[in-house]
Order: sequence, then structure tokens, then C-alpha cells
Amino acid sequence: MTVQTPGTQAPAQPADTRQVIRPYGDTTGDGMVQMSFTLPVPAGKRADAAALQLAGKMGLAPASVVHAKPMGPDFTFFIVYGRVGHLIDYASIPVPEERAYPLLSSQEVNLAIRGALNRRLVVVGACIGTDAHTVGIDAILNVKGFAGEKGLEYYREIQVVNMGAQVTVEELVERAKDEDADAVLVSQVVTQKNAHLHNTKQMAAAFHAEYPTAVAAGMGRPLLVVGGPRFDTVTEEDLGVDRIFGKGTTPAEVASYLVHALLPGRAVQEARQADDDEGEDRR
Repeated sequence: MTVQTPGTQAPAQPADTRQVIRPYGDTTGDGMVQMSFTLPVPAGKRADAAALQLAGKMGLAPASVVHAKPMGPDFTFFIVYGRVGHLIDYASIPVPEERAYPLLSSQEVNLAIRGALNRRLVVVGACIGTDAHTVGIDAILNVKGFAGEKGLEYYREIQVVNMGAQVTVEELVERAKDEDADAVLVSQVVTQKNAHLHNTKQMAAAFHAEYPTAVAAGMGRPLLVVGGPRFDTVTEEDLGVDRIFGKGTTPAEVASYLVHALLPGRAVQEARQADDDEGEDRR
């Protein structure tokens, strides 16, 4: 039993800082989710029952099969809709780190490269291995660009060599050496059986072996950059590369990173000052 001294107040209870959320389907907070998967069984009522059993073991209750499609004679693709009881404390999730470098305009990138290198910065890009999907590498390199931004070919101080699809690691290393590349950009869209991770590790190992005396990126070997939709489970150290870019990356982010990683820090400050000066002159 706690005895409270007259004239004193009980200590205040700590405020509840949690921000509890749950999935949203039809109405706010109803806990409804939709997921898709494939089972190695022929389509039919028995397959539907298997899908519902799997959904139940994953915590969806009740659940229903809203779509089932045969994928050949022995496989069925499902979309299942159901309710989960799991809650998330959103307030406990740390805020991701901010970008470690400023996002530059094309003018600032060009001025920084010209001022620091007095030559064009050389970038060699490719899709390696059996990956034939050039949509990622083209979005960054081609002048048409992505998300309203023009690609690196638009930057007059960047020389772009786009090798296209299904390039072998040996071909990429040889071309990078021939071009005296400052940076190598690799896109990996095909992810079955972790092909993107295997290909990237193979590529990184080949470059490190080809430049055994290199101190770091830009100091004896090219900067190694890889991008694609399924690299969020690994780090640069895991793969042996200098930078990983995920889905939604724009050309300006890549160009700004190249400047940040390959040029001295003062190059950006001088470029921004020169850009401001040119703006004042135009006014």
C-alpha cells in the first residue's frame, strides 16, 4: 500500500507516444490485406482450399480467394483477400537517413565536372548476365530519361556508353578499361533465384581483380553502381559495390551521386556559386 503525503501529488503517468496502425482495405483500420502467390498444383477447388489454408497459417482470417488462374497444367496463381489482426507502432519506426549529398541541377552537375576534371566524366552502363530488360538502364542513361527528368546523355559534361542488354562481365570490364571509365552503372531487373545478386557479386569481384592496386572508387578503379527493384535486402558491403539504387531512382539522383562520390567536395560549392553568378548575370 502506498501512503501519499498530504499536499503532494502522485507522479504523472508517462504519455502514450505510440501511433498504432493497421492495414486498410475497404474502411480505415479494418485490417484487410490482399496478397498474391503461386502454388505448384493444378487449378480447381482443391487448389483453392490449399490457398485458403496457407492464408490462414499466415494470419488471414477470414480469407477468400478472389482470383485463381491456371499457370500451365501444374501451377495456379492466386490472389487472396482477408483480415489480419497484426498492429504496428508507427512511432517506433526510425526515420530513414536523409540523402548524404545534395540533389543538383543538370547545370550544377556540368559546372562541377568541368571545374574539377576539365574533361567529360565517362560512364559505362549495361544490363549484365542474361538480363534483357533495358528499361532500368535506359531510364537513367538515355536522354528521354525518367519521371520527367532527362537521362545522363543530356548532361553535356558526361560521356555515356550504353552497352545494352545481356552483356557479359568480361565484356563490361574490357569496355570500361577501353573507355577509361570513371563509373560503371549496372541495372538488374531479373531477380529469379537471386540472379541479380549473383551477377552483381560476380561483376564486383571482376573489377576488384582487374584493379588490384586501387585504393578506392575514383582512385585506381571505376565507381561501381548497381540498381534494380530487389536490392533492398542487401548492402553495398554484401555485394562489393559502391552504391545501390532502388526502384524509383531518377537520373538527377544518380548524376548528383557521381559528383558527390568522384569529385572533391569544393566542386559542388564552386558549381553552385558559379550557377548563382550566371543567374545574376542573366537577370
